Formats: sequence, structure tokens, C-alpha cells
Amino acid sequence: MLVLRWIAALIGAWLLGKGMTKIRMPAILGWLIGGMLLGPHGLALMPNRLLESAGYNLVQDVLSVAVGLMLGTELVWQKLKVYGRALITTTLTQSLGTFLVVSAAFAVIFAFQGIPVWLAFAFGGIALATAPAPALSITQEYHTRGPVTDTLLPMAVLDDIVGIAVFFTVNALIARQMSAATMSLWTVPVMIVLPILLGIVPGLIAGKWLGRCKSHPAILAALFATIGATTALGWVCNHFLLPGLNLNYTLMGVAYSAVFANMLPEDKLNRVVAAFQPFLMISLLGAIVALGAPLNYHLVLGAGVYTAVYIIFRGLGKYFGARFGATATHMPKTVQKDLGLTLLPHSGVSLIFTGIICTTLAARPDLVHIVQGTIAAAAIINEFIAVLLAKKGFELAGEIQESMDAQN
Repeated sequence: MLVLRWIAALIGAWLLGKGMTKIRMPAILGWLIGGMLLGPHGLALMPNRLLESAGYNLVQDVLSVAVGLMLGTELVWQKLKVYGRALITTTLTQSLGTFLVVSAAFAVIFAFQGIPVWLAFAFGGIALATAPAPALSITQEYHTRGPVTDTLLPMAVLDDIVGIAVFFTVNALIARQMSAATMSLWTVPVMIVLPILLGIVPGLIAGKWLGRCKSHPAILAALFATIGATTALGWVCNHFLLPGLNLNYTLMGVAYSAVFANMLPEDKLNRVVAAFQPFLMISLLGAIVALGAPLNYHLVLGAGVYTAVYIIFRGLGKYFGARFGATATHMPKTVQKDLGLTLLPHSGVSLIFTGIICTTLAARPDLVHIVQGTIAAAAIINEFIAVLLAKKGFELAGEIQESMDAQN
């Protein structure tokens, strides 16, 4: 029955997405609303016992690897050489800039309110990461093409790596501040390097296998088998070898697909991506619905000053950080002006990071309440604003004009 409930929820969210496209809005908004309305805080078609079940979480891990596959296929060395240093520089300015801006804003507020100033860095650590699935779903839905798209997709991968490094460093330092050595600094490189290593071996196998595939079914068989192998390696590490680390499955998928993407000729890689396209859309639908399901829309009514500060300063950090880096490295004008708008989606990553930081702060329920209340409300409000602004960013850059004309 839980499986049927989940399938029904996906269909319902897909229909809401179709409805959104009729009023010229991104389908992802319908998927997100569907997840919220059908989740445990709404109609409960997807109850907590489903969201907490081992089978459901395993499926989400597979979907995360599949989403990572599409990002990884953009990490072709010949493409990356076009921007190279500029891409890395802009990633650092927008991610670290967001961390500093958000941390500084909360540090000032907490200093006046008598709240430990070091808590501000928890908000900065949560804020700097970007959720790749929403932006990727927009690029897929509108078939965006151009400098902003070419910059955003590999940047989403690099941003994830920087986000993991900074967040887990902050979390380790806060754990020491709380005198609860729940996480050591050695876990930071492990959280980054291990998912990449786990993706490399299936990626090598996929590269050899796909190189020999001539038919559409053979390509899909190779992809499904190696996606499953990548997920299995991550699951074994998470549950047996290094329990409690919660390795990033999207990053595993990125490493896995980046390996085979650089092993295949361009025409063959295009065939592989085209064959996987329908399954990518299903993966994105499942990932976005899963992102929306735990969100309690009632928290919007309780959103306060902290939530407003978080959303505003995170947006400023992302936009002006990206603009500064892109301008300094002489990237195309559209990237300088519009890239920052596409980097605003966030909630999936923010909720995962919030859960981890709240575990670290467990001895201080007052601080846990501040973090949970702020980020939960921000996750809902920001995601709706961010999706609309991300679409607007592509529109201003002129990268979805063709798709929009086709819809007219």
C-alpha cells in the first residue's frame, strides 16, 4: 500500500506540474506543491511511515545517483577547458561569499540578543550550498542552451563540494564548542573524497560497457546496472563501513557519470544522454516530490525576522558573489548578470544540513529551536521564490526564449 501511495503521489504531483505549465509557470512548482500537499503535513497520502521506510530511502538514493548522472555528463574536460579557472573562481566567490554574508548578518543580530555568536556560522554553513535538482529540472523542461546553462551545471557540482567542505568543518568546530566530539575534522575530506572514489569504479565499467553498446535497450541496461552498482556501494559504506556519515549519493552519481562521459566520443555520449532523458525526468519528479513532502506549510505563518534575514542575505550572497566572480574572470555578460538568479534553489540541501547541525546542538534545545524554525520556514518560502527567479534568470539570459516561443 505504501508503494501505491507513493506512485499516486507522483502522479498527482505530475498533474499539478502540468497545470503549472498551462499558466506559464515551471512544472517543478507543481511538483513541490504536490509533495507538500500530499505529505504528512497535508493530506498524508505520503505519511511519515513511508518517508521513514528503508525502501523509500533506498529509492531516493537511486534517484539521487540518477540526478547526479546528468550533472556529471556536463563535466567533459573539453567543455570545462572553455571556462576553467573562471568557473572555479566564480564558484568560490558565490559559495564562500554567501557563507560570509549570512554568517556576518546573524553574528550581528546574535551579538545584540545575547545568543552565542558562533551559532551564526551554522546558518552560514547551511546557506552556501545549492540544490542542483530544481535548477536541473528547469534546464530540462525549457531545454535551455547558452553560457548560463553551460556554467550552472558544472558549477552545481563544484558548489556541492565546497558546501560539504565548509559545512562539515563548521559542524565539527561547533561539536567541539559543545564539548560533544560527535564529528572530527577528518570526516570533512572523507565526505568529499569517498563519494567520488565510490563513483569511479562503476564509471569505468560503464565507460567500457557503453562503448560497446549499439542499441537503445543495451544502453539503458548498462546505465541501470551501473547506477544500481553505484548506489549499492554507497549503501554498504553508509550502513556498514562508515555508519552515520550519510554520504552524498548525488556526488557519487556525478563522479560515476563524469568518468564514462570522458571515455566516450561526443556522438556516443549524446546518444546515452538522449536514451536516459525520460528516466531523468522521472528521477527529478521523485526527487522534487521527496523534497517537498517533509515541508510543513503551516510554518510559513510562523516565519519571523530570522527567516527573512536568512532568505534575503543568502540571496544577496549568491547573486553578488556570482556576479563578482564572473565579472572578475571576464565571463560572458549574461553569466555576470543572470547566473546568480539560477543559484537560489536550496531547500533539499538545507534540510539535510539542518538535521545534522541540530543533532550536534542537541544539548542546547533553545539553539535547536532557533535553527529548526528559521530554516524550515525559509525552505518553503525560499524555494517558491527561488524557482521563479531561476526561471527568470534563464529568461533574461535569453536561453529559454526558443522554448517559450514554441509553447506559444
